[in-house]
Amino acid sequence: MQGNEQVIETLNALLAEELTAINQYMVHSEMCADWGYDKLHESIEKRAITEMKHAEALIGRILFLNGVPIVSKLNDIHIGATVEAQIRNDLPAEYGAVKAYNEGVRQAVEAGDNGTRELLESILKDEEDHVDWLESQIDQIDQMGIQNYLTEQIG
Repeated sequence: MQGNEQVIETLNALLAEELTAINQYMVHSEMCADWGYDKLHESIEKRAITEMKHAEALIGRILFLNGVPIVSKLNDIHIGATVEAQIRNDLPAEYGAVKAYNEGVRQAVEAGDNGTRELLESILKDEEDHVDWLESQIDQIDQMGIQNYLTEQIG
């Protein structure tokens, strides 16, 4: 099926965001594993896997619309040197994703592409969950202090 070129362009931009997030989150996850923060490692790794599923779905949709998935483009990656920096670096990326997916939904509706709209809405829900989790981690750090927070992340 021939898709709307602007929708395909937006899907490729969202794909770049997902591929960037996968890289950033996998590095953060492995850093946490190396530091012995097993709970964080598992949580961040799950988030990276969710982003992989998003990328896969976006690629599938682009192909369905007879577009060409661009998998060689990454946005800037922001690796945190500490757990707190990682979380604070990940949050703006997720805020950006929520904004971008909302815009993509709007664009799909205007183009009359309800299949893309449904896909983007389902991914948007996951991105909002990521924002919620990251905001909760920052709240915990602020309330209990970084050392107490990190103690909770071991094992």
